[in-house]
Amino acid sequence: MFAVMGVTGQVGRAVANALIDRGRDVRVIVRSESKAGQWTAHGAEFAVAAIENPEAMVEALAGAEGAFVMLPPIFDPSPGFPEAKAMIAALRAALNRATPSKVVVLSTIDAAALQPNLLNQLGLMEAAFADLPMPVAFLRAAWFMENAAADEAAARDTGVVTSYLQPLDKAFPMVATDDVGRAAAELLLENWRGHRVVEVEGPARVSPNDLAAAFSKALERTVSIKVAQRDGWEATFRAQGMTNPTPRVQMVDGFNEGWIEFSDGGAKARRGRISINQAIGALVANTPPPARSPEA
Repeated sequence: MFAVMGVTGQVGRAVANALIDRGRDVRVIVRSESKAGQWTAHGAEFAVAAIENPEAMVEALAGAEGAFVMLPPIFDPSPGFPEAKAMIAALRAALNRATPSKVVVLSTIDAAALQPNLLNQLGLMEAAFADLPMPVAFLRAAWFMENAAADEAAARDTGVVTSYLQPLDKAFPMVATDDVGRAAAELLLENWRGHRVVEVEGPARVSPNDLAAAFSKALERTVSIKVAQRDGWEATFRAQGMTNPTPRVQMVDGFNEGWIEFSDGGAKARRGRISINQAIGALVANTPPPARSPEA
């Protein structure tokens, strides 16, 4: 039996679906029983638990052949990441007590970057989990293609998308969340010793111009893209409701300046199947993307 966190989100859902499709027994971990129905209908069992409830998390993870765990995303953290540190400590304690046979941890591209940025939260998690006694795989994923959901309304309504990733012709490492979930499921079915880092990105890197072209194709209208001027980022993020936008600004700087990157430029990364055209097409149609990639 495999225990899977995050099934109400995109990656956790993809992990659980991939394991169920392979005929494996799955225990989904949900915050309330009301979230379990769709999973029990597909033969999964469920456990009601949250990181804030360590006893419930231990019970949810105990006896698992493998566990997929993740840190709930915190996009507007307090300075010093106290929210992430508290959840990391709680999850580490639960894993130590439950001792699943192996663990796959959702992490991020360049989690070990020393420069301050939003992704440091996942680096803190990797460091905290370094002494866990069971085999652990840190799955470092590229920028999610589905982040473009924030741009869909502008693309549809105005035909213009604003990009913080720049320059517009630079190809960035991106990946569809379904591909991340499949990679995690495949890791759970593998056997290894000790701790390892596995990187995953899509079949091809994606520029902001490519993103605009994908929206143009999916929406059947011309979509252009423009640069979000760097000196206006903080004000924009604060206007969107953020109270501490600095880590987010630093993260985007890291992608643009190239110091957030995979080892060896992604040469050793596992490759997903879903292209940016398929991911954006699925986003626009509000349907899951296909598992195979007949066209780039």
